[in-house]
Amino acid sequence: MDDLDHTLLSALRHNARIPVSSLAALTGASRATIAARIERLVANGTITAFTIRTGHETREAGVRAIVMIEVLGKLADKVADQLRGLPQVRALHSTNGKWDFIAELEDRDLVSFDETLRRIRLIDGINVTETNILLKTRKASF
Repeated sequence: MDDLDHTLLSALRHNARIPVSSLAALTGASRATIAARIERLVANGTITAFTIRTGHETREAGVRAIVMIEVLGKLADKVADQLRGLPQVRALHSTNGKWDFIAELEDRDLVSFDETLRRIRLIDGINVTETNILLKTRKASF
């Protein structure tokens, strides 16, 4: 996956119904290139569905977690772009203090979650991560 793929995933996660022409304008690529990229992302399993979000109470993720991330030097923007491209990252927050980012993750099961964490830890610029699996939501303000 390259920067264009990550940009497409980020835009589609924000609005899965965004027209190909709007994605082309956003990225500067042709509509044919965008359509081919989306088709390839579907074919290789990176995109598994185009769907809607109805709220936290209806989500059925097998594993939910918070990952605190420390970034090396001035690589925060590059790291953020990579993280936003991962479909398992439901939200990404920049913070002050010890951690540069806090990522909210959802994954289907522990095996897939382990692979997602491996992919995150391999992102160039990530120095340290700390992960907490969420067990039960006692209050949600969605």
